[in-house]
Amino acid sequence: MLLRQLLNIAIFGTSLAFLPLAANAAADIGKPAPAFSVKTANGDTLSLDSLKGKTVVLEWTNNECPYVVKHYGSGNIPNLQKDAVAQGIVWLQVISSAEGKQGHLDGPSAIKLNTERGAAPSKVLLDYDGKIGKQYDAQTTPHIFIINPEGVLVYKGGIDSIATAKVEDIAKADNYVKLALGELASGKKVSHASTKPYGCSIKYAS
Repeated sequence: MLLRQLLNIAIFGTSLAFLPLAANAAADIGKPAPAFSVKTANGDTLSLDSLKGKTVVLEWTNNECPYVVKHYGSGNIPNLQKDAVAQGIVWLQVISSAEGKQGHLDGPSAIKLNTERGAAPSKVLLDYDGKIGKQYDAQTTPHIFIINPEGVLVYKGGIDSIATAKVEDIAKADNYVKLALGELASGKKVSHASTKPYGCSIKYAS
């Protein structure tokens, strides 16, 4: 009897030990994207639930990161944003850099910067506490996630296939984001659903 009780405690304890890991699991391809509600650079609040029925792109950014500078300075990300928004896609730029860390911008500064560099995200999300970033396990800037109109995560990873800060490599790279959005619009399964992100580490508060 005692052996059985000890066995039950051991099994029960083991299963409990895994519960926090499940609760904090990273966003998974083919599963509902983690919900969020967050303040935007415009001063309003945006929830993912309010965007059901639309394709949503989450783009983690840090304007001081050389990899981000590469894709904005060349016009690569601004052009992707403009093309996406023109198709009715919601493109959300996410700033998870904590106050006092590289890439941190207040709302007005983020809007001004986007105007100066010709960027056209639908909204800028101010994730200063890193809650959304950690929900999605966002690791680098840039790091891209795509959510389909049903609220399911269909892509996560790098913007393209060549992990450098060299502008000249953009033309030679496979643009995974452009490819994924095109396949999604055509009703196809995303062929490269999970790729390796590259860039600067996200400057979380902790």
